[in-house]
Amino acid sequence: MPKYVAAIDQGTTSTRCILFDHAGKIAAVDQKEHEQIYPQPGWVEHDPLEIWEHTQRVVRGAMDKSGAQVAEIAAIGVTNQRETTLVWERETGRPVYNAIVWQDTRTDAICNDLAKEGGQDRFRPKTGLPLATYFSGPKIKWILDNVPGTRQRAEKGELLFGNMDTWLLWNMTGVHVTDVSNASRTLLMELKTLAWDEEILQTLGIPLLMLPEIRSSSEVYGLAKGGLGGVPVAGDLGDQQAALFGQTCFDPGEAKNTYGTGCFMLMNTGEKPVLSRNGLLTTLGYKIGSQPAVYALEGSIAIAGALVQWLRDNLGLIEKSSDVETLAGSVEDNGGIYFVPAFSGLFAPYWRSEARGAIVGMTRYVNKGHIARAVLEATAFQTREVLDAMEKDSGVKLTTLKVDGGMVFNELLMQFQADILDVPVIRPKVAETTALGAAYAAGLAVGFWKDYDELRLNWGKDKEWKPSMSVEKRNTLYTGWKKAVTRTFNWID
Repeated sequence: MPKYVAAIDQGTTSTRCILFDHAGKIAAVDQKEHEQIYPQPGWVEHDPLEIWEHTQRVVRGAMDKSGAQVAEIAAIGVTNQRETTLVWERETGRPVYNAIVWQDTRTDAICNDLAKEGGQDRFRPKTGLPLATYFSGPKIKWILDNVPGTRQRAEKGELLFGNMDTWLLWNMTGVHVTDVSNASRTLLMELKTLAWDEEILQTLGIPLLMLPEIRSSSEVYGLAKGGLGGVPVAGDLGDQQAALFGQTCFDPGEAKNTYGTGCFMLMNTGEKPVLSRNGLLTTLGYKIGSQPAVYALEGSIAIAGALVQWLRDNLGLIEKSSDVETLAGSVEDNGGIYFVPAFSGLFAPYWRSEARGAIVGMTRYVNKGHIARAVLEATAFQTREVLDAMEKDSGVKLTTLKVDGGMVFNELLMQFQADILDVPVIRPKVAETTALGAAYAAGLAVGFWKDYDELRLNWGKDKEWKPSMSVEKRNTLYTGWKKAVTRTFNWID
């Protein structure tokens, strides 16, 4: 009798396998980090073969830790870092190049060239997305333009494209598919038809033959091979849409914010796409089986937890990521400095790929505690900018913000987030909502869970932070942040 659903969470810095029971509680988890490859400034790559190897290892690890048998796993759900782009050989499964990560900015010239006709919003009416280095389409074009022989091979049908979900699904089942949430991040899918747009494909020079079939987020794609042989692989969601689903944001107007490598706020907008006028993305939220697709507005922030990682790995100011809270708490405020982490340009609501990171307001008074505090505050300020845009686009005033991801256990950050937003911030009992959303999608497909109401019963509040900052202080701090952001513009000609 099945007891668990397995979720494979393939993230930007690590891959995890988590087993969830029927109550949505974690039975076991195993995790392994993979290498971040930086060939030159602005370029970020991953080794896809390393990621597939780690996926197999964490599945075995979670099974060993739980003592579960394969027969006790009802289904497998996959969630993934979105937009990270991979092309591999259909016959051998060998990648033709490393995976190009969503943070990578090498396609800047491609995007600028495409924007000469129709501007940055050239494809937005169809795709809901601006022309930006963030998305998969320009990355595919870069590979076909720069890796010898790939264009000809792609046109012959010898090469396959996929984001990381497709790569894992292909290796697990042999089926070349993706779901609507991941397809909506390529800049190649038409929002309303949920199909690849042939006009955009022709403009970018991408053969339709290499693209995966677009399916719903919750259905049986195939049976797993290997360690979980015979188990249905039945859920597929991009990581942020998975977190929206795991937070049970099933009604229009419900929103969540995930604090991971980057920071991503999504709001359910129902069964019709809402095109943003304030720098947000229109994206697919999820599609459960044959039910209508659900859309979302998204504010994407490139650097959040990655900034803490940078503080640890590049500057050596902390030994482990959790130390940032203690260091930031050693001072009462930011000492007058702001840290704008435009390492990969600025995402929502600016979409300025030429921006670069800056620390402004420096004096000799500033110490490493102030820098650590400014690092945490940067995530909260960026979230405020996204929330302001989301309220303008949706006409919905948020009364609370559901949060998840690794940074939500940082008390100082969560309190500052509530203060700068002036709304309560709520952490659920299960903070691993990305993996949970993938598990829910897979479990619904095989009947492990019956319906949305059953999933809502699993959600519970763990902690709530209420705003306590004065209006005057909030406005002063936010005005300083907005001023600091402008200093990062036009850094690259």
